[in-house]
Amino acid sequence: MEKEQLLSRVKEMVPGAVETLKQYVSLPTVSAQHKAILETVDFVVNMIREAGGEVRVLDDLGGNPVVYAFFAAGEEGDATKTLLFYNHYDVQPPEPFDEWLSDPFQPVIADGKLFARGVADNKGDLVARLTAIQLLKSELGGLPCNIKFLIEGEEEIGSPNLEPYLREYKDLFAADACIWEFGGKDEAERISMVAGIKGMAYLELTCVGANIDMHSSVGAYVDNAAWRLVQALATMKNKDHEILVKGFFDGIEEPTDGEKQVVAQLPFNEEAVRSLYGLTRPLITAARGTDPREAMVFHPTMTICGLESGYTGEGAKTVLPKSAKAKVDCRLVPGQDPEHILSCIQQHLLAHGFDDVQATMINGQKAYRSDYHHPFVAHVLETARVVYEKEPVLAPNSAGTGPMYAFGEHLRLPIVSTGVGWVGSKAHAPNESIRLQDFEQGIAHLVLLLSGFSAALTVQDKVQA
Repeated sequence: MEKEQLLSRVKEMVPGAVETLKQYVSLPTVSAQHKAILETVDFVVNMIREAGGEVRVLDDLGGNPVVYAFFAAGEEGDATKTLLFYNHYDVQPPEPFDEWLSDPFQPVIADGKLFARGVADNKGDLVARLTAIQLLKSELGGLPCNIKFLIEGEEEIGSPNLEPYLREYKDLFAADACIWEFGGKDEAERISMVAGIKGMAYLELTCVGANIDMHSSVGAYVDNAAWRLVQALATMKNKDHEILVKGFFDGIEEPTDGEKQVVAQLPFNEEAVRSLYGLTRPLITAARGTDPREAMVFHPTMTICGLESGYTGEGAKTVLPKSAKAKVDCRLVPGQDPEHILSCIQQHLLAHGFDDVQATMINGQKAYRSDYHHPFVAHVLETARVVYEKEPVLAPNSAGTGPMYAFGEHLRLPIVSTGVGWVGSKAHAPNESIRLQDFEQGIAHLVLLLSGFSAALTVQDKVQA
């Protein structure tokens, strides 16, 4: 199919796809709050069947159901090659509601954008992928290769139950390559993709000093759980943002020279970042004298995600809190182990006299980097160049986290991300959106990617032979 014909056909299909997407994002599928899970599974199953796919709902190993989908190659396609798509149907909590310009679960189209919770992360990408499949089937009479989907419902809470499904059903999900859940355009309108992902140790630190909140006057002689927790946290990172926990950096795999060269060439516009987030302080990399691009890809992090203690409502309430709690995430790089990070932090607290501060793991995932030089990676890049007419940006790994390590470990396949988001999508934040033009282009990219997938993999077969 010629490019102009492809874009024309995609444009014809977009209105119907957008209507489906609007219904999909209307479901408040918040896994952290156990909302609308089964209703959403039913909706996903129906979308797959309407697109002509076979579907199984896997729910025998705990957690929210995992949806498996299969679309067979057409008579003229290559049934020896299979592409796997990874998506998730759960979304982040929409709070704070007062910062949304519209109801997060009542989709609104304005200024060429579709606003709703989950539209960028990750429901828009699933609808785009199913639309590309429908287009290929209608234009070619069948698909150019086999296509599988793994669609889970716990990504936004760290995919705690996914690995058993990958282990038990690895033959079911076996494929030659995988397209990851997300992707989008950067501030210069270049499609931005990754071939890996950071890991994470998400921890909860708690300090309990009494059975009840007390009158703050007893602060003259009673220790304060909130101060204890703040002081404990302050021992783990200094004013130059250096992590001080002994053993935290154990096992880190040094990036290759090739990976370093790629990262050094990644675009980074500090002013655009400042404008996007409304930053009021210097980047923390300035204090350390490091390149933000290297930090995003190669450096682990330690972030206080939230603090909770005492009274935080309107006006004054003079209390000495009985307890304090902090949520802390550590983004990890290849070689780091979440359980080791937890152990190091527990030992750090003891060594610094904070035996009353308890650290527990909420979820942990290891980092993963795919084979950057695999022909599949080159194919994804080349088809992106054709559709987007700009040089795509591909990083060795994302600064964010997902269950990619489990896919690489159990399925042994190259993984690249691409999607329909944009730099202003505000995933995880109020007023999440995608642009309809990006949705359109994303579908076109998937059509080209699928059309040439078998030929790209045949190159690898010949090399191995």
